[in-house]
Amino acid sequence: MGKNKKIVVIGGVACGPKVAARIKRLNPKAEVTIVEKGELLSYAGCGLPFYISGEVHDHNELMATPTGVVRDTLFFNMVKDIHVMNHTLAKSVDPKRKIVCAVRIDTGECTELDYDALVLAVGSKNFKPPVPGLDLKGVHFLQTVEDAQKIRNKSGDLKGKHGVIIGAGLIGIEVTEAFKKQGMDVTMIERAETVLPDLLDPEMAFHIHQELKANGITLKLNETVLEILGDDQGNVISVKTSSGKIKADIVLVAVGVRPNVRLAKEMGLELGETGAIKVDQFLRTSDPSIYAGGDCVENANLVNGKAIYAPMGSTANKHGRVIADHICGVETPFRGVSGTAICKLFNLNISRTGLTEKQAMAQGYDVITVLNPSPDKAHFLKDARMIIIKFVVEKLSAKVLGAQIVGPGDVAKRMDVTVATIAAGRPVTDIAHLDLAYAPPFSPAMDNIITAANMAENKLKGIGLSYSPLEVKAKMDKGEAFIFLDVRSPLECEVMRIDDPRIVNIPLGKLRSSLALLPKDKEIIPFCKISLRGYEAQRVLVGEGYTQVKYMDGGLVCWPYEKTVNS
Repeated sequence: MGKNKKIVVIGGVACGPKVAARIKRLNPKAEVTIVEKGELLSYAGCGLPFYISGEVHDHNELMATPTGVVRDTLFFNMVKDIHVMNHTLAKSVDPKRKIVCAVRIDTGECTELDYDALVLAVGSKNFKPPVPGLDLKGVHFLQTVEDAQKIRNKSGDLKGKHGVIIGAGLIGIEVTEAFKKQGMDVTMIERAETVLPDLLDPEMAFHIHQELKANGITLKLNETVLEILGDDQGNVISVKTSSGKIKADIVLVAVGVRPNVRLAKEMGLELGETGAIKVDQFLRTSDPSIYAGGDCVENANLVNGKAIYAPMGSTANKHGRVIADHICGVETPFRGVSGTAICKLFNLNISRTGLTEKQAMAQGYDVITVLNPSPDKAHFLKDARMIIIKFVVEKLSAKVLGAQIVGPGDVAKRMDVTVATIAAGRPVTDIAHLDLAYAPPFSPAMDNIITAANMAENKLKGIGLSYSPLEVKAKMDKGEAFIFLDVRSPLECEVMRIDDPRIVNIPLGKLRSSLALLPKDKEIIPFCKISLRGYEAQRVLVGEGYTQVKYMDGGLVCWPYEKTVNS
């Protein structure tokens, strides 16, 4: 690249500033201009819920470097030698002449910027459902720092107010805790049967439902919002749903985002099957002089190679580096994503990647699944916390198609191991042989993720035969006759149990001496608290000639239906 080439970057939040900064590092003589319609630049959008909650006291903290320097227009100009035009809208682009028409929002002044390379980092826009009342005062969307300020500062003291969150995706989940920390009475409405419906399978989402309810959140599932109602002054007062009215002082609409493709459409750039901008491995659009990255583009799914729209701040920053490299003559391809996400809800950590079981089956995969609940470090340590791992594995290739991990313990490092395995295209059995860091304060001797991989191997080889809790419940609802074998101690059964006439309690230690109580012509489903003993029971019974034995994966911990719990 010639030293005086001109690069115009449209968008100044995540991908855009990353492109600009990386270009100036690679080619300090390049002329780089950022055009941003808002006032603020390079802020951590994923930190907005923590600003609303009060954990982040000043919005400038979301724009600061680790050393505390705020990344404002002066910073970009003086430190990075990057020209920033904020409060400026990129109204149009003439790709033939390679000119951007930039209009100052407050004055209407128009500036023409010529470029050698153009970068679209224009992000996404909130989806606005066809619901009357979205324009009422007190109804909010959350995407920018200004949006968060309207909720936290301009709404006054939030304590005691009634907050309604429409949508149980990642933003809705995180803002639920933020509202609660501000002392609000919170109701969450989701039209699907579970929260995070596109990210988690039902038996994993169940634990999020329990955490919400345990923290005083009113959760309304399978419910449709019909209208948002206001008073004579235009202030929101309630939300009307398919089952009634819910009092509301503040409403957050969090039903997803759509890629911002206005400029791309006007320029005739090719869009992908997801509706986002189509790019190649170097983030080039159908016009070789124009790049695009961040929430406005689609990516390749590393699991199945298909197009995926998975907007994420981390991905946007990676895009920025790839784009800058290619503009400067360094070919660094972007391989794709697997749809990884992680969030925190009160005392629960939630992560996922790849395909859910439902998605994998809908795409024609023949799969086995694993549910592994276990403490995240040596069980004898007081701060050990439970995590539940779910693997979705293709039978034919033994590759991990997806994973979900929830629990109060450390889910992140186990998810990262899984993501790396998926990206490498390796089978699940490889995980079992990884030399992971071990000491009792960090993991069990056989890390949770290694145990989950071993469970998958047992199933692939026909050693560990099991039903998921959902499959067991379906058999119950059909009225099927089987023995539901609880191999825990009687005391454990008193503390927590499933009440069902099929239940037979035989502790594992007495199983071999009690075989006369178990007919060989009837299906037997052993289980315990986490089904470690359930699996042991299955192996014992198979060894004794029983042919209809499958344990229940995940045990009582993963049972998402009614159970009796005594203190």
